[in-house]
Amino acid sequence: MKKTAVVILNWNGREFLKKFLPTVIKYSSNDAEIIVADNASTDDSIEVLKSEFPEIKIIQNKTNGGFASGYNEALKQVEAEFYILLNSDIEVTENWINPIVEMMEKDLQIAVCQPKIRAYHEPEKFEYAGAAGGFLDKYGYPFCRGRIFQSLEIDNGQYNDAIEIFW
Repeated sequence: MKKTAVVILNWNGREFLKKFLPTVIKYSSNDAEIIVADNASTDDSIEVLKSEFPEIKIIQNKTNGGFASGYNEALKQVEAEFYILLNSDIEVTENWINPIVEMMEKDLQIAVCQPKIRAYHEPEKFEYAGAAGGFLDKYGYPFCRGRIFQSLEIDNGQYNDAIEIFW
């Protein structure tokens, strides 16, 4: 059993796999197993994985039950100490896994970690969806560090800290 399982849910994501999987392979530590859980794709994703990425473990879900169901079905077949659920359209960078795993090993009260997420097309800025951690204000309105309404901040290291977040 590998220490860390990087599980990528795929549905008809042939182009994302070809574009982003090479950096996941290149920058993942040796004690990480990379798994693509295919959500009943109708494109040639499985063939691409088998021919271009033979080192990747493939889990083929029989039906596409959506995001949560797809991961739930796949995770029933994965054994690891740590699980990383990675979207198929994410470009990882060097040493991306180690800080997350090290933090969780140091504090057993931590159940989930989220790194800062930067935009693919404007890598100096935060990504709209997750930025630097999500919160709810006292009125229940969601917000992220690094994003104020439609405005995205440039990452100048202002959120290089570990804090408790809502999502």
